[in-house]
Amino acid sequence: MNNILKIVLAVNLIALAILAFVYPHLMVSPGKLIPGHSKLETDCFACHAPFSGATTERCTNCHKPEEIGKLTTLGQPIQKPLTSTPFHQKLVKQECLACHSDHAGVKRFRSAGRFNHALLQADARKECQSCHKSPKDSLHQQITGNCSQCHSQEKWAPANFDHGKYFVLDRDHNVKCATCHVRNDYSRYTCYGCHEHSPEKIRREHIEEGIRDFKNCVECHRSADEHDIRIPRRGRVREQGQGVARDDD
Repeated sequence: MNNILKIVLAVNLIALAILAFVYPHLMVSPGKLIPGHSKLETDCFACHAPFSGATTERCTNCHKPEEIGKLTTLGQPIQKPLTSTPFHQKLVKQECLACHSDHAGVKRFRSAGRFNHALLQADARKECQSCHKSPKDSLHQQITGNCSQCHSQEKWAPANFDHGKYFVLDRDHNVKCATCHVRNDYSRYTCYGCHEHSPEKIRREHIEEGIRDFKNCVECHRSADEHDIRIPRRGRVREQGQGVARDDD
């Protein structure tokens, strides 16, 4: 009796294995294909190799990297070339599966945003706006490039820069970026972009206070409040006009 059960079980397993190869789209498919690949719904082996799954080599048989976004898989020009795909021509190596999964079932369980910028050539990693559109908010409209000064290539948000940690943009200082950051260089700043400040005036006021090192303004001044001055060398905050000095928190 046990031998008969073993034979029946073996026959069933063999039958299932055969069916999986003959009708893989019915037996093991994780979900519908994207519309562009709908014609391959019953031809799993167009993309998958037996026992090894989908491979980049199978993808590039139809999708030539140099033609992506320019020509269809039949070699016909695309009427409206895609502007979001030029980076395919700048990849260090083709790793289609690092970003693409054409089955709906796989997409539901796969974490989003798996693209790794390390796949791009070094020069392409510096050209963010060749692939990404600049945000249209009032801050980013003033900025051209230099994305890496505030954003990492791991994820766009949150930005890794908090202006308030260096200088609070309050009162008269809530101005256009170019007032303090000249030539779109956000790694440097100047306080002489405002008509209230001039090198001679600033020098005279600081010399009167006995301060001779005043090149890095935000080292002491963190906001528009002129009575709240941080003196890092002494580790204290000085309140002008009130004769009070208190320990810095």
